[in-house]
Amino acid sequence: MGNVGLLLVGVALLVNGLVSVGVVDARGAAPLNLFVGAAQVVLPTLVLVQSEGNPGIVNATWPSYLFGFTYLWFGLIQIFDIDACGFGWFSSFVAAIAVYHAVKSVGSDPVFAIIWATWAIMWSLFFVLLALGVTKAGRVDLGHFTGWFLVLLGVPSSTVPAILLLNGRWPTSAAAGSAALAILLVATVLSVTLSRRSAPRDQEAAPVEALVSGGVPQTA
Repeated sequence: MGNVGLLLVGVALLVNGLVSVGVVDARGAAPLNLFVGAAQVVLPTLVLVQSEGNPGIVNATWPSYLFGFTYLWFGLIQIFDIDACGFGWFSSFVAAIAVYHAVKSVGSDPVFAIIWATWAIMWSLFFVLLALGVTKAGRVDLGHFTGWFLVLLGVPSSTVPAILLLNGRWPTSAAAGSAALAILLVATVLSVTLSRRSAPRDQEAAPVEALVSGGVPQTA
């Protein structure tokens, strides 16, 4: 069941990325966030209820709640225009948990170690943007970089792994881990390039509120 929820996460990350680059309206993405968030709470709960306290199942399942609450909270922000600073600080906690799991998985599952690292970067970006209010890193617009990072890696880091796991074809070799790392690095470079092209050049960095609401501010 947990893998079914993971399958849905990819499209949520993709659509939220499109919100950040101004392609999709935020309120139009809110129903998807609420649906995926609810799934990431309900499905893990069903898994835990049936686990009979198995430590392995519990340890593999509880992080899903962090991601489920992410989408529920973000969906509410998009609908009710709630201040996103608290969400940003919550994202720092999620990022720290993701780093922990990335380090923990390096030896046994290098591919998932890279996936956890990818999620750690995503949620760290949410923290920097929404809690710290930092929208520029040199010449890079962090809002647009985050958007393209989600667009390029949302499905590969969530939906694709879920499909492989559901079909019992999960790779655990070092070569597969190296390939996953290469994909992460290429997507990062592409995100930088695309963010420089899509970000508005005739104004300052987009305010945090615009990144949450999905609108790229227009000049008068």
